[in-house]
Amino acid sequence: MTGNPAIRQERVRALNRCASTDCGPVLYWMSRDQRVHDNWALLHAQEAALERRSPLVVVFCLTPNFLGATLRQYGFMLSGLAETEQALLRLGVGFVLLLGEPAYEVPRFASRLKASRVVTDFDPLRVKAAWRTAVAGALTVPLDEVDAHNIVPARHVSPKQEFGAYTLRPKIKRLLAEFLEPIPALRPHPWAWSGARDPVDWRAVRRSLRVDSTVGEVSWLAPGPSAASRVLLEFLAHKLAAYPEASRDPSVDGLSHLSPYLHFGQVSAQRVALEVVASGAPPEAKSAFLEELVVRRELADNFCLYNPLYDAVEGFPAWAARTLADHAADPRPYRYGRRSLEAAETHDDLWNAAQMELVGRGKMHGYLRMYWAKKILEWTGSPAEALETVIALNDRYGLDGRDPNGYVGAAWSVGGVHDRAWGERPVFGKVRYMSYNGCKAKFDVPGYVCRARGPRSGGGEGAAG
Repeated sequence: MTGNPAIRQERVRALNRCASTDCGPVLYWMSRDQRVHDNWALLHAQEAALERRSPLVVVFCLTPNFLGATLRQYGFMLSGLAETEQALLRLGVGFVLLLGEPAYEVPRFASRLKASRVVTDFDPLRVKAAWRTAVAGALTVPLDEVDAHNIVPARHVSPKQEFGAYTLRPKIKRLLAEFLEPIPALRPHPWAWSGARDPVDWRAVRRSLRVDSTVGEVSWLAPGPSAASRVLLEFLAHKLAAYPEASRDPSVDGLSHLSPYLHFGQVSAQRVALEVVASGAPPEAKSAFLEELVVRRELADNFCLYNPLYDAVEGFPAWAARTLADHAADPRPYRYGRRSLEAAETHDDLWNAAQMELVGRGKMHGYLRMYWAKKILEWTGSPAEALETVIALNDRYGLDGRDPNGYVGAAWSVGGVHDRAWGERPVFGKVRYMSYNGCKAKFDVPGYVCRARGPRSGGGEGAAG
C-alpha cells in the first residue's frame, strides 16, 4: 500500500544515522505545525507508517514556561491542539499529550511505544534546535525533520544567511512554482494503535498550567484550524483586493489577521498562498501579499536558522553595530524604563496607543510595530536594552511572540538587519529613523489612537492589527 509520493525529499532532513526498523508505530512529534490538514511532516510520517502497515501516533510535548509564554499564548495553542486531536482521532491516528521537557519525554515515549521511526517539524529557533539534537541523540531509530512551515524549504532555498529580501527573493522565485503545489489530504489511517488512550482532558490541562495568568486570553480572535480557515476566507472575500494600500493604514482594518495562526501552525502558509493565487484579486494585490507571506516570512526563518545571535545585538550587521556604538553616548530626549513602557505611560499618544493595542488585543499593526520598536531604541539607554525590551514586550503580550518574524522585526528596527544605512542622526546613527510626523502624513493618527483606546481585551474589533 502506498501513501503520498508527492512529498519532496528537499523538505526532509535526517537528524541521526540510526537504522530503521520494519515494524512498530511511526511517531510524529508535532511541535511547530499544529494541524492535521496541509501538513507535510504529518504526511511524511503517514507515508512511513503505510509502508510498514503500522499505526501512526502523534505526540505533542507541552513544555512549562516556554520562553516566558503567558496564559494568552498557552490558551490559544491548547484550544487549537484540542481541535487537532479530534481531527486526528477521526482519521484513526493516535494522539498523546506529554508534559515536560521534550529532550527527555519524547525519547522515553518513543521507547515505550517501540516506534520504528520518528518525524518532527523544522524550526530555526535555538531552543527547538537543541531539543531536536538531544532527541536525535537519545533515539535508537531514525529522526526525520520535515519543513512544513516554509513553502520553499529553508535549508534548500539557501545554505547561508541572506543579506536581505533582495538576495533571497530571486532564489525563492526560481523555486516557487516547483514547491507551491497542491497538498495531498491525510488519509484515514487503516492500522489502529492498540495502545490508544482516552481523549485528553483539556480542561484539566488548563487547570494544571503554572504560567503567568495576568495576561489574559483574547476573545476577538478565535483559536484553532477551523477559525483560521474562516479568517482566511474573510480576508480573501473582503480585504485582499485592497492590498497593500489598506494594510498600510493602521486606522482601518485591512490586515489578514493570519499571523497568530501561522505562528502556531494552525494554518499552512502554503494553503494560504494557494488560495491567494486562485482568488480573483488584482495581480498587484496578490503580489504584494505574497511578498509578505513568502519572501519576508521565509527571510525571517533564514536569519534565525543561520544566525544563532538572532535576538542579540551581536547579531546586527557590522555597519549598524558600528554606527550605534558611535552614538551610544548621545543624549536621549526622553528616557523610559520597562514599567513605564509596559504601562503605555509615555509622552507619545501614538506609541501609547500601539502599546495598548498589543496589551489588549495581543496583536499590533505591522507598520506601527516598526515605529513602536524604533521609539524604544530612542528612549532607552542602549541598543541592547532596547532590543531586550522590544522582544520582552512582544513575547509577553503578542499572540505571535517567540517567532522568527518577531525577532527579525526587532533586529530590523533596532539594529538595521535586512536594511541599509540611512542619513546619520543622533542615537540612531545610520539606522533607519521613524517619526510621529511621518506617521501623521501616512494615516489618520487621531482615528487610530481613538480606536486603540477601546476595550482592552476581547473587544476593540475596530482597531487595526
